[in-house]
Amino acid sequence: MVNTVDTTAGAPEGTAAPRPGYGQLLRTPGAWTFLLPGFAARQPFAMLTIGIVLLVQHTSGSYGSAGIVAAVTGVSMALFAPQNGKLADRFGQRAVLLPGVLLHAVSVTALTVLALAGAPLWALFVAAVPTGASVPQVGPMVRARWAALLGSSEERARLLPTAAAFESVTDEFTFVIGPVLATALCTGVHPAAGLIAEGVLTLAGGLLFAAQRGTQPKPVGRRTGGRKRADGSERADGSGSSAGSAGARVSALSVPGVRVLAVVFLGIGSVFGGMQVSLTAFAEEIGNPGANGLLYGVFAAGNMLAGIACGAVAWKIGPRRRLIAGYAGLTLAASGLWAVHSVPALAALGLLVGLFIAPALISGYTLIEPLVPAGARTEAFTWLTGSVALGQAGAVTAAGQLADAHGASAGFVVPLVGTALALVTLVALRSRLTPKAPGRVAARGMGHRVPVAVD
Repeated sequence: MVNTVDTTAGAPEGTAAPRPGYGQLLRTPGAWTFLLPGFAARQPFAMLTIGIVLLVQHTSGSYGSAGIVAAVTGVSMALFAPQNGKLADRFGQRAVLLPGVLLHAVSVTALTVLALAGAPLWALFVAAVPTGASVPQVGPMVRARWAALLGSSEERARLLPTAAAFESVTDEFTFVIGPVLATALCTGVHPAAGLIAEGVLTLAGGLLFAAQRGTQPKPVGRRTGGRKRADGSERADGSGSSAGSAGARVSALSVPGVRVLAVVFLGIGSVFGGMQVSLTAFAEEIGNPGANGLLYGVFAAGNMLAGIACGAVAWKIGPRRRLIAGYAGLTLAASGLWAVHSVPALAALGLLVGLFIAPALISGYTLIEPLVPAGARTEAFTWLTGSVALGQAGAVTAAGQLADAHGASAGFVVPLVGTALALVTLVALRSRLTPKAPGRVAARGMGHRVPVAVD
């Protein structure tokens, strides 16, 4: 790891720049034009899985069946999300979002109607495939906009870790609101209300975000390649990455570090999926279904609070080491879930589990910037998002089957197994998370250059 001290433009050498923070990040010109629409567009995402679980469990009476339908949706999303990201990189985000949100609204409607009509399980599977495939990848698209906006200026580039933390906080805020809202609608209005609301909000928010064309990264096909520095050397457009030219049409999955992160993020998905189903089953077991939204909200609140803290800290260690530490803590915290049998204790432990998710997520997303060229970043972010969805799908299925057969406590074993396997993988393959160049040199101030940490 290389500890860095940035200097302000024109300041004497050795004068420390103000520490990057949320205030400075949010004052970045053009940021608010995509932040607010992006926030609205990603709200429904956290409602989808829990909405499907609650509706199908109501109509079928089985957590196992509900988990399998939700899992098909998650697998479909995981398979198609990277392709959507690749298309967004090549043709622009708007070109992918507009047809995507329309298809999603139609698919959610079909899935809801079939479930309420008592259709066979295979019919729900058929409807679940396009439902998952068409989930708009707004989170990765917002991250790609941050990377393009901040990467366009070497002075702004030091805000990239803060942007990653901010996006994690925003994501987790949706996981505080979404499950609680979906549960309240399903239990207080109608079992289908949560899923219907998800479809309507996705359509409205997606169209609003797609309308913000000025801040979307330029499609790869329209790029002209790297720009020349003042000293005549090449610099990739908005990339700042050692991974290659921003204009190169490369697959993000060709980068070894992305493949490692994609596997590791399955563990985070196992936590989300295992917690959603197991908390729902636990609330049913104690005769208080409404407690599900509260418990999951506390779990997500821990994630959000940790995300806020991560963005406010001036880290002395690199994102790779933070990722390993976050996963170690997450595995340890998840190890006690299966043994807890009271609401207060489960809420406290769920909060602790949530506190360790944000550092892992933020560190993983932060590693994308030095590993991947700008022309493939949306795809890279969607590989990670898709991996979370795939891990969530597997966890929903496994936890649903275990909860049906052995009770909610058995379902809580799934997050422990998922995070433990991911931690072993991460430790074994950690060397692949280092860019080819051991460090980058970024211009700071009047001819002053500072090494950038990559460990």
